[in-house]
Amino acid sequence: MKKSRLILMLLALFVSMTSFAQGILGTVIDENGEPVIGATVVEKANPQNATITDFDGNFNLKVDAGKTIAISYVGYITQEVAAQNGMTVNLKPDDKMLEEVVVVGYGVQKKSVVTASIAKVSADDLEGKTRLRADDALKGMAAGVNVTSSSGQPGSQSMIRVRGTGTINDTNPLYIIDGMPADQYGLESVNPNDIESIEVLKDAASGAIYGARAANGVILITTKKGKMGKAQINYNFSYGWQTAWKHRDVTGATDYAVLQNEKYMNGGQAPLYADPYNLIDANGNAIKGYGTDWQELLFNDNAPIVQHDVSVSGATEKVNYYLSMGYYSQDGIVGGNYGKSNYDRLTIRSNNNFNIIDATKERNFLNKLDISANLSYMRVHSTGIDTNSTWGSPLGSALYLAPTLPVTLTGAVAQDMIDRYSAYDLYRDENGDPYTIPGYVGSYQEQNNPIAMMQQRPGKGWSHKFMPKFSIDLQLWDNLKYHFTWSAEQSFWGSESATTEKFYFSGNNNSDHTQASSEKSNSTTWQIENTLTYDKEFGKHSIGVVLGQSALKYTGSYVGASHWNLININKPYVDYTTGGSVQTTTDADGHIIGVQSLVSGWAGPNVEHRLASLFGRLSYNYDEKYMLQATLRRDGSSRFGSNNKYGVFPSVSVGWNIMNEKFMESTRDWLTNLKFRASWGKNGNENIGDFRYTVLTTSGGTSNYYFGRQASMIYGSKANGLANEDLKWEESEQTDLGLDFGFWNNKLTFTVDYYIKKTNGMLMTMPIPSYVGETKPIGNVGDMENSGIEFELGYKFNVSDAHFSVKGNASYLKNKLKNLGNDTGFLNYGISQFSDGGTRAENGEPFPFFYGYKTAGVLQTPAQAAEYNAKYNASSNPGDLIFVDMNGDGQITSDDRTKIGKPTPDWNFGLNFDAEWKGFDFNVFFQGVYGADIFDATWRQDIASGNYPTWVLDRWTGEGTSNKLPILKLGDSKNWVCSDIYIQDGSYLRLKNISLGYTLPRNLTKKAYIERLRVYVRAENLFTWTKYWGFDPEIGSSSTSMGVDYGVYPQARTWTVGFNLSL
Repeated sequence: MKKSRLILMLLALFVSMTSFAQGILGTVIDENGEPVIGATVVEKANPQNATITDFDGNFNLKVDAGKTIAISYVGYITQEVAAQNGMTVNLKPDDKMLEEVVVVGYGVQKKSVVTASIAKVSADDLEGKTRLRADDALKGMAAGVNVTSSSGQPGSQSMIRVRGTGTINDTNPLYIIDGMPADQYGLESVNPNDIESIEVLKDAASGAIYGARAANGVILITTKKGKMGKAQINYNFSYGWQTAWKHRDVTGATDYAVLQNEKYMNGGQAPLYADPYNLIDANGNAIKGYGTDWQELLFNDNAPIVQHDVSVSGATEKVNYYLSMGYYSQDGIVGGNYGKSNYDRLTIRSNNNFNIIDATKERNFLNKLDISANLSYMRVHSTGIDTNSTWGSPLGSALYLAPTLPVTLTGAVAQDMIDRYSAYDLYRDENGDPYTIPGYVGSYQEQNNPIAMMQQRPGKGWSHKFMPKFSIDLQLWDNLKYHFTWSAEQSFWGSESATTEKFYFSGNNNSDHTQASSEKSNSTTWQIENTLTYDKEFGKHSIGVVLGQSALKYTGSYVGASHWNLININKPYVDYTTGGSVQTTTDADGHIIGVQSLVSGWAGPNVEHRLASLFGRLSYNYDEKYMLQATLRRDGSSRFGSNNKYGVFPSVSVGWNIMNEKFMESTRDWLTNLKFRASWGKNGNENIGDFRYTVLTTSGGTSNYYFGRQASMIYGSKANGLANEDLKWEESEQTDLGLDFGFWNNKLTFTVDYYIKKTNGMLMTMPIPSYVGETKPIGNVGDMENSGIEFELGYKFNVSDAHFSVKGNASYLKNKLKNLGNDTGFLNYGISQFSDGGTRAENGEPFPFFYGYKTAGVLQTPAQAAEYNAKYNASSNPGDLIFVDMNGDGQITSDDRTKIGKPTPDWNFGLNFDAEWKGFDFNVFFQGVYGADIFDATWRQDIASGNYPTWVLDRWTGEGTSNKLPILKLGDSKNWVCSDIYIQDGSYLRLKNISLGYTLPRNLTKKAYIERLRVYVRAENLFTWTKYWGFDPEIGSSSTSMGVDYGVYPQARTWTVGFNLSL
């Protein structure tokens, strides 16, 4: 149905096109005599009559000879000439237009006078880098921006950090979409094909105009507009096949049996398998070769990914429009073939600008009025599985289940399992055989049969998002302009789920009843802004002023319910349940001994949030030689305490275009640009939660008191802690020094920045005595510091008629938690199911880091063990780990735990290469990190029947066999604690994208009324070079669990074919 609609739409577009008529033939060339591809040629008297030049610079325009036509191209001076057949138009560079501009807060600036640190990613840079989320395209493309994928599950968000982790609390940057603030969920509504550019405001000077929300950086998204000339109709299609780029190495049946026997025998038990080389499974069948490959069964190879995008755009002197629609669908490589990990999104965008008044030639006041009306819409459907979890997730379980375990049970053993779990409806395969319950045939703790989990009805999520924007631009007088904007984000989202069977997977994953649940939420954010801008040049002096006011309000609500006992499993809705209100349990005498609620409901408003702001910016430059910019913003937030309702955020930056000095004239034949930048500023982080400056009350217990001689108890209430009316924003203070270089007419460019970023006043429980209240107050008491250096390099060159460009970037980061601010100086976050360590925050260390024991090898002989035991008062044996006595007190205790690794990389880097030649285009993009560690938590010794990663084969089995991994022993809680044996090098280099395209000659496509047709093939995540043996070295989630691998959902290797069509 979707394909037929697409075909009809394309046919309609083709039919609506006018016939190609012979007219004026001509050629457009540049100053070097090279053809200009894509120049706009338009009849001046009839802007609708237009065309563009082909790959040879040729054009054909139906116009009478002698009529005036205008030829324009970005970076060149527009020429108006009389039309004549066989004409050649020579475009000259426009030095002013060639000045690259960057989007800044509330305006744009020429790059030559920018004094702050801003990274720009253009639409060309974005092409082919991402399908779903625009922020993913920043990975490896912008120095100082660390993008770590949290999961390969369709629709998942990445973890974005701009210049490091600035706080132990909310570290997400602020997103601004065409002037409207949003979060990552809002960014999901932007189709990457609709983006004109992304600017990342990295330092405090560039972000200060956003004040209390800019401490973690600001990402500006600017969407596309129409271009002068006739309507441009573009359609893009792609189809891809996804597979897991890697399976984890776990032991096969024989190796597993050998290790199990060894573990049990070392633990003083009898071996489990009489003959590891001739194994029989639970069904009595001989196990051949590897046995059950759970990963092979679970992964969904060749999972499809499909994308359609269509846009119509154009502009005249009075109207500018851009209309687009996109559809994206992706099946997951885990569960996608069962409907368990799928995602589809529909986006619609309409950007329109109307010139109402243009009297600039008649008067210099109230002489121009523009009105803009934009609207975007997004609809998402999604299903998902539990990812990177130790609690029986599909991928985690696939690593633990033994290769000797059959997927289903048959015969008598199957009947016995059915009888044991007779209270449940066990899932069965197409032959009617029940899927094996791991706990029935072994000890697997909370691990589940992943194939059985795929049979369960998936929960379904949905969302709708509308983002309207209305703006007015009025030129008041001279260069004084007024801008008004009203924008909003209206979101609706929810989920529906149902348990349609009484299922049993494991002891902690089962249900003895059916049920249905549904939840819906909505939120509205609106923003009103008024700004005045004034730009003026006085000789060699240039000034720019921005004054503005902003007001924002957020409201929302939620409602949901769940109920037991479905009437009809084919109608899995709350209204089709008969569970009643409560269920009672009775003893043998019929007395009620327990009551359980069968229905639950929840509803209420979300906390309202308000932000009121005033801001201003002054920019000055002298002869584009010396630049100064100062910014000030005052924000008032409903999240701040009453004594600190308003915060002031200043910044100042300076720049020196050294290249414009007279003493540099002798270098201009090879040195084109040399600029020094310096900036300082303060930003805030108001994402501190609501009402944290106050406390709730508690009643009963210690709140009760006794009164009178009879000491009768009176129920009382009291505050459960101390309020803090001084609570305010977290403050980030940043200093940046930068140099920009350009060589040989900017064919080679180089930028370097050094920064130091200090976060003051992180929210933390204040270090005061416990007797002051039941809960300690929250205060601005913590400090964090990030410092680093960033490099960007670009080079463009031609070889004959082939064009090449290379862009690279690298950034180094050093993070340190200066002062946690609590009474201990540390916080332990732990790693699920691992003892004696985990992730940790501690004064003087990176945040977070892995905390545990350091090892110095394995005890090899009884004599060495005796010496170790005597020295450290231990009771170790040959084969046990040698733990390092870090504090030198002569014994191994928990006080010897220390930093054993960190998940945040020291270096992030990316390299992009483009080439074009005679219609062919080629792109290759590498991305990677260096200096990151991973805690491999995919194997736990407490799961007695669990399978083993192949690295366990290198365990100690006798003197000289291993000096890294200890002996394998049942019930060993001494060696398998949090230590550096779990720490792996997470550095990697990934061939992120590689593509090859070909644009058909226009003299062929124009016969089918097609302006441009490009076909291409592309591969994503084709190769990854890493020492890490897991599914994926990219493991990003929350800051405190970053780098912990429980069996992460890997990014897919994707092969894609597609085409780009322009009419």
